[in-house]
Amino acid sequence: MATTLTARLSPRALGRRLPATALAWTLAYGALRAYWAAGHRPQDMSPIGTDLVAFTGWAGAGLCGAAALVLAALTLPRADRLARAPRLALAGAAWTVAACLAASGAMLLLDVVGAVLPGLGLGFYPLGALSRAAVVAAGIMTALSARAYTARTRTGPACAACGRAAAAPGALPRTPAWAYGAAYLAVAGCLIRIVAQAVVGFAESPLSGGASVMLFEAGFVLGGCLLPLALVHPFGRTWPRWVPGLAGRGVPRRLVLWPGAAISGGLVVYFGLMLLQMFWERLHGRDPFPPEGGLDLPEAFFWVAVPAYFAWGAGMAAAARAYARRTRTPCPSCGR
Repeated sequence: MATTLTARLSPRALGRRLPATALAWTLAYGALRAYWAAGHRPQDMSPIGTDLVAFTGWAGAGLCGAAALVLAALTLPRADRLARAPRLALAGAAWTVAACLAASGAMLLLDVVGAVLPGLGLGFYPLGALSRAAVVAAGIMTALSARAYTARTRTGPACAACGRAAAAPGALPRTPAWAYGAAYLAVAGCLIRIVAQAVVGFAESPLSGGASVMLFEAGFVLGGCLLPLALVHPFGRTWPRWVPGLAGRGVPRRLVLWPGAAISGGLVVYFGLMLLQMFWERLHGRDPFPPEGGLDLPEAFFWVAVPAYFAWGAGMAAAARAYARRTRTPCPSCGR
């Protein structure tokens, strides 16, 4: 009985069921997008009107359709027996649509901040937030399906328990130098963003005042300085001596890894897309951020702040990857 349950919950077994779950989710969401594109979309679903970016209207429905086709292909048993070139093409298509789905819900980052701290004045659009959460979830499930397919079809022996190939890297015995560099890149990005705001003046901000702003600023500093360092330094794995009642105990892995992965993912997607839009607008001779809503900041501010945000997210993503491997429990079967 226990052996059967373990087999059902193994990464390889879950990896085979995940594409079907993602397919059902994407088809349902795609049907809703088609209904909205046909002229039934609610109004005011975000500060810019539409709920998604890059893929709006019928393009959003088409993206869901493309993702559904790829996921349907991944569910076929014969997909595992494809030749190398078609197999790589299918995996590449899955990763591509996953990235597009996640990018289209980039404004989910603002939804989270606006929901947690309603006094900031960012505005919260519940239906739009649900739509963006749904498309990001579809992107994540598609990416996980692509990852599972790649691991499952990789040539060479693999562990039946964890699905990792014989050549797959194991847990890190120590934090590598590149992880330290990534963490400090994230801290530098946060500090550069603060300096950029100081140069133009802290009064020049779209955020409202009050307790929400104080909480946001505290979380901003903690997420930009303490969290990246916790991903690479010992205090992110063992509570330091100055923590009453917890000193010397292990820090729960998810307490550090989950916020690090979530924040870095949101920053990379949101500000990476914003950076691309800035380049596009400037190449066409337009100001990426024209004055509006009483906020008039020099364009140079955004060319410093947005790349700083992106560096923050990218650095923390790399550090989180190292932390995940550093704190991973080795597979009892293969030791990886």
